[in-house]
Amino acid sequence: MVRVPSDPPSRRPIRELPDTLISQIAAGEVVERPASVVRELVDNALDAGAAQVTVRLLAGGVRLIAVEDDGLGIARDELALALRRHATSKVGSLEELESVATMGFRGEALAAIASVSELALLSRTAGEALAFSLDAHSGELRPAARSQGTTVEVKELFFATPARRKFLKSDATELAHCLQAVRRHALARPDVGFAVWHEGRLLEQWRPALAAAQRGDEAAWQAALARRLADVLGEDFVRDAVAVRHRLGPVTVTGHAGLPDAARSRADQQFCYVNGRFVRDRVLAHAARSAYEDVLHGQRQPVYVLHLEMDPQRVDVNVHPTKIEVRFRDSREVHQAVRQAVESALAAPRSQAADTQPMQAQLPAAGPLANPGTTPDISPEGFEGNTHPALAQQRQSAIYFESPTAGHKVSDLEALWGPASHPAGAIADRASVPGDGPVAASEPGDWPLGRAVAQLHGIYILAENARGLVVVDMHAAHERIVYERLKAQADSATRLASQPLLIPATFAATPEEVATAETCGAALEQLGLEVVPFSPRTLAVRSVPMALAQGNAVELARSVLAELAAYEASTVLQRARDEILATMACHGAVRANRRLTLEEMNALLRQMEATERSDQCNHGRPTWRQLSLKELDALFLRGR
Repeated sequence: MVRVPSDPPSRRPIRELPDTLISQIAAGEVVERPASVVRELVDNALDAGAAQVTVRLLAGGVRLIAVEDDGLGIARDELALALRRHATSKVGSLEELESVATMGFRGEALAAIASVSELALLSRTAGEALAFSLDAHSGELRPAARSQGTTVEVKELFFATPARRKFLKSDATELAHCLQAVRRHALARPDVGFAVWHEGRLLEQWRPALAAAQRGDEAAWQAALARRLADVLGEDFVRDAVAVRHRLGPVTVTGHAGLPDAARSRADQQFCYVNGRFVRDRVLAHAARSAYEDVLHGQRQPVYVLHLEMDPQRVDVNVHPTKIEVRFRDSREVHQAVRQAVESALAAPRSQAADTQPMQAQLPAAGPLANPGTTPDISPEGFEGNTHPALAQQRQSAIYFESPTAGHKVSDLEALWGPASHPAGAIADRASVPGDGPVAASEPGDWPLGRAVAQLHGIYILAENARGLVVVDMHAAHERIVYERLKAQADSATRLASQPLLIPATFAATPEEVATAETCGAALEQLGLEVVPFSPRTLAVRSVPMALAQGNAVELARSVLAELAAYEASTVLQRARDEILATMACHGAVRANRRLTLEEMNALLRQMEATERSDQCNHGRPTWRQLSLKELDALFLRGR
């Protein structure tokens, strides 16, 4: 149905809006649903120095939201002022606003909530003999019984705006959002206890994981964050994650990044914090995702909890009334810090962990999930550099096997992807003969991926290690090895080799594409692409990367231009280059049905142990799997 314009409106005089309507308009941005109220009230409780925050809900927060804390409280003569718009104790000047360190600061939340609900404020400070309760609508102030702290009760949310109430989801859905809001705070504040009640039933409770006397101890704080992570997101999250500790310039990144195998179909376990504040930011999300690019399969979503610390003056939190969006002074610097932090954490092969035990064994000493004596190194020195210590040690002791009949190392890439150069009689069974055959830098029992024992159908390598049986997809594993070597070689090159097109490929371009091609010519050249204006609305592709000479030049140019328009040129260059190298590695890796000797299989296993990100191939598929003796015994009902 086509909407027919009505008659021109008659002129109405300009007038100042009443305060109630102003607050209701502002509430449209601040208060979207019950979870928004929970977030704002818990922010205030934390700013008041609370050590325990309790949230009580009815009907998913629609009928009642009560947030209790044991913070500093609000003085009797300031209760009414606290409900006025733009009244706050947290900032008083532009200088304080530009370096705000509190969760709240705008002075809008209580007034906005009171305009769309029935709100009551109960508080007591340390110097008062009684608590006092203030009704937001009647203004009645009366004495009440309460210990030091504040309780904010919000009843019948959106009763004054019925149209807003119709857009709320079911009680179960709204309750889930409220729980998520508290969960986000709990992950960032292990020194505070949280409890969530619904309809008189305790749903979640997280006790403080850090004593008040330890708040200034950086090591204790990081240990408490790890314990709170296990409490909130579960032991599975911790077991399938690696610690992140990295510093780049003024940005420090800590937290945990999930292993690629722990990726999910939804992005519901991605938490980013900036100076303790949960935020949603495209720069952070893109940086984290780019760190997982060549280790995730398909459209799977990574899981992570990342904490960024920086000078408050380098980030603007006064971007949106919900304070969930931020703007960085140097977004490129932040992007690089997050990407490098996650890449560094994921780089070390999982086989390097002691007996490939789960992450749980690396939790701090305190707490029910930890093992004694495993407090992680979180000193400033632990942030420097990007190489995992276990990986660096493995690189120094990488094992190469010399063929008794050929004059080259069978661990060299050429020997693994090229034609077989060993005579048929040069069988590597000698590897198992004491005092003869290849010389190893360590005992076979020390090899994380074990000793090769057989090849299955020309596809899989079977190896024996201390835990049991290791099954390796030899093509996927070698593909990663080749890919990482190609990347290392490309890092020292200035540009990718290009192939001129006999007939330039032209296409109709948008003004943005034309502008990008003109301003990013140097970046395109480094990728082996030459894209030049052919007319005001047409671009011509004159050359493409040699490795992709047989592909669609127009589609390649369009995708690269779109990336350059959206992100930093350096990021696009690396991503595009890595995609080209991944294609080359896939074609260069050892193929299925290629028969390998035991020497070659063992060489491949040693290369995997010394290669970054060798747990997944370039496409995100796993390269190896471990079957423990316990799992093998269960298959044959041993011990039953």
